[in-house]
Amino acid sequence: MNNLAQSEVFSLTLVIGTYLASLALYRKTRISLLHPLITSIFVIIVVLKTMDIEYESFQKGSHLIHFPCWGRSVVALGYVLYEQIQYLKGNVISILTSVFVGAIVGIVSVIAIGELMGADAALVATLEPKSVTTPIAMGISEKNGRHSLADSVIVVAVGIFGSIVGPAVMKVLGIESRIAKGLALGASSHGVGTAAAIQLGAVEGALSGLAIGLMGIMTAILVPVISYLLSLFA
Repeated sequence: MNNLAQSEVFSLTLVIGTYLASLALYRKTRISLLHPLITSIFVIIVVLKTMDIEYESFQKGSHLIHFPCWGRSVVALGYVLYEQIQYLKGNVISILTSVFVGAIVGIVSVIAIGELMGADAALVATLEPKSVTTPIAMGISEKNGRHSLADSVIVVAVGIFGSIVGPAVMKVLGIESRIAKGLALGASSHGVGTAAAIQLGAVEGALSGLAIGLMGIMTAILVPVISYLLSLFA
């Protein structure tokens, strides 16, 4: 079975076919728990377990998706941002300030909630970079000697939750600014939130892509700084 899993045809068919089927199911039902990422992950895990396929073998077979797609998707977001560059003029300070405050609130809120609920320090540290994209979150965790695998799971969960709840929350709060919507989704829900932002419009998608990069940089800087400052009062 592992030889089958290493086949690019099998792996690509499984991944792409599962996602398209999950997307069709979600569009038909509009049930949040049937989000295509959740359904796809569940189905692929079941298939791999049922067929006794090791993840390493499956990963080798699906390598065409990993590097080229992620790299090109980042470039695509940059092009979308370039097309909407006029929305940055006169808003640079407000954009930087918004993402900076969002990064601080995201980190401090996790620490505060973790302390109130009695979570251990390792778990809290793993949750701190929850709002940035997976590679950055894993990099922060590895640098601090934390659990990078747990980070990837948490980041995906946060992204899915934010992409589902975010647009509804902004609608309830009466937020109409396209810039604010894009920044909110990108800063809180990274890539998955950006996918939701693109569905709202080109401007929202462009600003969400910008927020991913800014949030990653600021979080990478702020996590060790905030941890150090809190250690002084411990």
